[in-house]
Amino acid sequence: MARPKKRETYEDFDLVLTDLPDAARWREWMGRVEAVIFTARNPVPRDALARVIGSSCNLDDLIADIREDLRARPYELVYVAGGYQLRTKPRFAPAIRAASGDDLRDAGAPELTPTELLAVTAIAYLQPATRAGLSRLAGRETSRDVIDALKRRGLIDSALRAPEPGAPFA
Repeated sequence: MARPKKRETYEDFDLVLTDLPDAARWREWMGRVEAVIFTARNPVPRDALARVIGSSCNLDDLIADIREDLRARPYELVYVAGGYQLRTKPRFAPAIRAASGDDLRDAGAPELTPTELLAVTAIAYLQPATRAGLSRLAGRETSRDVIDALKRRGLIDSALRAPEPGAPFA
C-alpha cells in the first residue's frame, strides 16, 4: 500500500522564489494570482493576492501583465466589488446563451419575492433585526419561511440571541 503524500503546508509555501530567474519568477507569480482569482467564487481583494506573491513584486504591474495576456482570450480580469474577478467578455454572451439552451440567467441579485425583498431591506435597515422587529416594521407578520429562504440564499445569517423575552436570534 502506498504511503499518502505529505500535504504542502502554508509554512512550506515559497513566496520569494529566489531559486528562479527573474522572468520565471514573474511568470510563477502571474500564475499564482490568476489561479487564486480563477478558483474564487467572489472577487478577490488585493490583500489576499498579496499573500501569494513576494514583497518585491509590484501587484499592479503583475495585474497589468495578466490583463495583457488575457487580451486574446474570451474572458478578462476586472476589478469589481473591492476585488479582482475573471469575467466573460460581453461579446461572447450570445454564444454562451446558445450553448446553454437559455438555462442561464443574467448575473446580478437573486430574484426575490416582494416579501423577501421587504424583509432583507428591513434587516439591512435595522441591523440587528429580529423577526418580531421585521413584522413591526412591515406592518404584518414576517413568516419563518421568508427568513429561511433568505438564509438559504446566503443573504442573511443568524447571529447572537437578542436580550428580550424568548431570546430570539438577533
